[in-house]
Amino acid sequence: MSIIIKQLDKTFVKGAMEIWNEVIREGIAFPQLDLLTEENAENFFSEQTYTGIAVDEYSDEILGLYILHPNNVGRCGHIANASYAVSAKVRGQHIGEKLVMDCLSKARDNGFSLMRFKAVVDSNVHARHLYERLGFYELEKIPNGFLKKDGHYEDIHVLYKELR
Repeated sequence: MSIIIKQLDKTFVKGAMEIWNEVIREGIAFPQLDLLTEENAENFFSEQTYTGIAVDEYSDEILGLYILHPNNVGRCGHIANASYAVSAKVRGQHIGEKLVMDCLSKARDNGFSLMRFKAVVDSNVHARHLYERLGFYELEKIPNGFLKKDGHYEDIHVLYKELR
């Protein structure tokens, strides 16, 4: 499988929506409760500073995506935030790492100087190890900050990285 990372275009919106919703349904990583719909998905992705997708260049199948946007506005608008989703059927194949690396580059290209992740769930060990390997630092751990699908609360980690 040969993976390319590129900007989302209209032909991939439905596939991006399906992967995004897969993560929401799992209830273990994203804070959203509501699924994207075919009516609002294109708008959701286009409102981001950048939406990148991982595509198998031979089959043209979308395998994962990320959204990049400001963490805040005005005097704090130089801080980026991002979310990543990889299809369950291809997890463990370093697609997430490729998405994060591309996202960090696009964040710099878009004038961001810091990246902040506000809610990395404690049990998302693979993501936490990846972020640590890529030079992210933990700012804080928030006890019981994430409501899991099964109804229990889990700690979340706030991470940051300078993008210079």
